[in-house]
Amino acid sequence: MRRGDLLPMIDLLKDLFSYTFIIRALVGGGFIALCAALLGVNLVLKRFSMIGDGLSHVGFGTLAIAMALNFSPLAVSIPVVVASAFLLLRIGSSSDIKGDAAVALLSSSALALGILVTSLTSGLNTDVTAFMFGSILAMSRTDMYISIALGIVVISLYTLLYNRIFAVTFDETFSSTAGLHTGRYNSLLAILTALTVAAGMRFVGVMMISSLIIFPALSAMRIFKTYRPVVICSALFSVLCFFIGIIASFVFSAPAGASIVTANLICFGICALIGFIKK
Repeated sequence: MRRGDLLPMIDLLKDLFSYTFIIRALVGGGFIALCAALLGVNLVLKRFSMIGDGLSHVGFGTLAIAMALNFSPLAVSIPVVVASAFLLLRIGSSSDIKGDAAVALLSSSALALGILVTSLTSGLNTDVTAFMFGSILAMSRTDMYISIALGIVVISLYTLLYNRIFAVTFDETFSSTAGLHTGRYNSLLAILTALTVAAGMRFVGVMMISSLIIFPALSAMRIFKTYRPVVICSALFSVLCFFIGIIASFVFSAPAGASIVTANLICFGICALIGFIKK
């Protein structure tokens, strides 16, 4: 590649990093993407990956109510989303309603409530649309600090409890028999997922946040078949696709969430092709 071909790319990057909101989105969102990828591997393996979608719909319902009452959206949504994660675990362990049905029940109810409240108050204004589909302008300095703190907590806990999380993910019955408190680790996984969803839906979008949980894990599983490489590869894919999506969103003035999901979709397609060739 000639030097002249690199100049437009260099100018674009200079332009990109001259805006503080882009830097906030890249830093804060990068931590959220990393957290979602780490948690997503375990959620996919436990066949509970749609919890992110369910919790994001709950988040939309609480955001709509908070905005209608002029309350802080995050201050209302975070505790409600965490409580909903516990509720999903409790309902999912019931013999009457299984995990996937519980997610569908809670998510559809919360989404309907959010749309109803929105239509009766402010309507689908710019703020609501940004929450639904994501915006690189949505992340404030406070949101960035919250995302960094959350990333540090998730990475630290994941590293410290790696062996126990691995055991609970692959054989919960044996882990319980061996003396591990599986309920505590499932609750911890649910809390961390809820916090990640609540922090990430402002700039990725309520409708798109679950893709950060599902896509990187599935992409990594197309190439690798053992746990540790899947976790590492999933984290790398998630952060890389997030950065590409944010840059594409800036260049083409597209919604951040849709751009990030498209980058993840392309990554999944490439990984699926590599996996097919390897077979």
